[in-house]
Amino acid sequence: MLSVPDIIKKKRDGETLSDEEIRTFINAVTDRSMQECQIGAMLMAVWQKGMIDTETTTLTREMMSSGKVMSWPKEWAGRVVDKHSTGGVGDKVSLVLAPALAACGCKVPMISGRGLAHTGGTLDKLESIPGYNIQQSAAQILEILDSVGCCIVGQTETLVPADRVLYALRDATSTVDSLPLITGSIISKKGAESLSALVLDVKFGRAALYKDLQSAKELAQSLVNAGNGLGMRTGAVLSSMDSTIGRCVGNSLEVIESLETLKGRGPEDLMDLVMTLGGVLLVMTGSVSNLSEGRKKISDAVIGGAALSKFQAMMEKQGVAKETAHSLCSAHVDYYSVLRKAKHQKELKTEREGVVVDVDGLVLAEILHKLGAGRSKAGEPVNHSVGAELLVSPGQSVNKGDPWLRLHYEDPAPTPDQIHRLQNAVTVGKRDDAHQGEQTLVRELLLPH
Repeated sequence: MLSVPDIIKKKRDGETLSDEEIRTFINAVTDRSMQECQIGAMLMAVWQKGMIDTETTTLTREMMSSGKVMSWPKEWAGRVVDKHSTGGVGDKVSLVLAPALAACGCKVPMISGRGLAHTGGTLDKLESIPGYNIQQSAAQILEILDSVGCCIVGQTETLVPADRVLYALRDATSTVDSLPLITGSIISKKGAESLSALVLDVKFGRAALYKDLQSAKELAQSLVNAGNGLGMRTGAVLSSMDSTIGRCVGNSLEVIESLETLKGRGPEDLMDLVMTLGGVLLVMTGSVSNLSEGRKKISDAVIGGAALSKFQAMMEKQGVAKETAHSLCSAHVDYYSVLRKAKHQKELKTEREGVVVDVDGLVLAEILHKLGAGRSKAGEPVNHSVGAELLVSPGQSVNKGDPWLRLHYEDPAPTPDQIHRLQNAVTVGKRDDAHQGEQTLVRELLLPH
């Protein structure tokens, strides 16, 4: 009989755990037969000593098997896909990508999360739409996928219960940034969706979990290895997260920008990321032969309106009233007739003439978080109407006094210190500096062979 203290000791001493030892650990976590202090000790041992690829894959597989694993009709074989992002500022990609993939014939059971600290959560964004219900049973998910092709829902109680326990304790034990634990958490949930293909959007930069490309690449490689180890075709896109994605940050503002994108009027950087991630998935499912063909197919689904129709149908299936969904998707709509608008708007002006070199997305996100757009711990409510709109983009010429940011806030108003920090978040320089700001969003692709 394997004893939990012996397994902890073995990992503490830097030894490789067997499949059976990892299974014993995850079973003890799931059935609560292991004390919290023991789980904490194990997490710290993994954080300090790491895991080799085979251990990480076994950890991920055992976490995935700790609860219900979804199953799909045979005729969907090869077409069930999803994407995961490691989180960013203004990251509304899922809202455009899921319906675009559905319009290309994929089935997208997107199980998303809530925002924490400065990163936004897809579920919070969607809940700013009146009536949108993120809680759907396995039977309801199947029905929505059958009729619409995509759904965006919260994690069900029966899916990967081991992760729920470990995730809560990782925060409390300062082991959130452990590569094997991040990998196990992300890939086990995707594995439980029984996907044919998965694409990961791994962020690096100022406003990302990993600040430099090299450490983001290590995470991407670990995720790709574990995903492929579970039998899912898994690829990764490494993308820059210094500024914001698109022009809007904040829940209801990001819904508006997503809808505008689905109407063919979206910002270029957001569309570029959607086309790349979607294109990679279409290559991995064999729907297209190369990335440029995949990008074009996703672009056509958005520009031609097919993706918007899917988004409308998904909203209705997930509880939004027909009139509300129709109104939001109509060509000319006052979004605030449906979505909540913040009580106050304030425009910030540039303090010098020149060219916009950079906007610090992290500062923007941190201040919006303090104003109520985000949460500091799980379970806290968020204010869907708080947010900001960027009125400039890198490379743009501005005069002194031009508005560069529109802040949407409730009471209390932002403090003078917060306004000062925001003003310092925009860098206006000379024309020669401008090329620094115009960076390529997608830096690298890691695709399965």
